[in-house]
Amino acid sequence: MKTKTLVVGASENPERYANKAANRLVQQGHEVELLGLRSGTIRNNPIRTGRPELTDIDTVTLYVSPKNQTGLYDYIKELKPRRVIFNPGTENPDFEKDLEQQGIEPVEACTLVMLAIGQY
Repeated sequence: MKTKTLVVGASENPERYANKAANRLVQQGHEVELLGLRSGTIRNNPIRTGRPELTDIDTVTLYVSPKNQTGLYDYIKELKPRRVIFNPGTENPDFEKDLEQQGIEPVEACTLVMLAIGQY
C-alpha cells in the first residue's frame, strides 16, 4: 500500500539522510510532503517551512534531533498520522509515550532500511 509520508528535516543536500529517504520514497511510489528549515525542492516536491496545512498524512518520518522536535509535538499530533518513525539519532521516549497516548504508533527504525527490505 502506497501512503503519504511527511519527511521532517528535509534538505536539498543529497548527503542528508532525509534527502535520501525522500528520494527513495518517491522512487517507490509513495507520495511525500517535505518539511525543512529552508525551502527548496526534492524530485519536484517542494520543501515547505513553518507549519503547513497538510491532510491525509499516514506516516511522519523524523530526521531532527529530540531537542528540535519539541516545537513540532502539537503540529505532528494534529496531523493524526498512523505512525511516527524515529530514525537513528531521533529517538525521544517522552514524545513516543505522548504519541502512544494519542493512538499514534511510534516506531524506532530507519526509514531507508524499512524501504530496502519491504517493511515500509
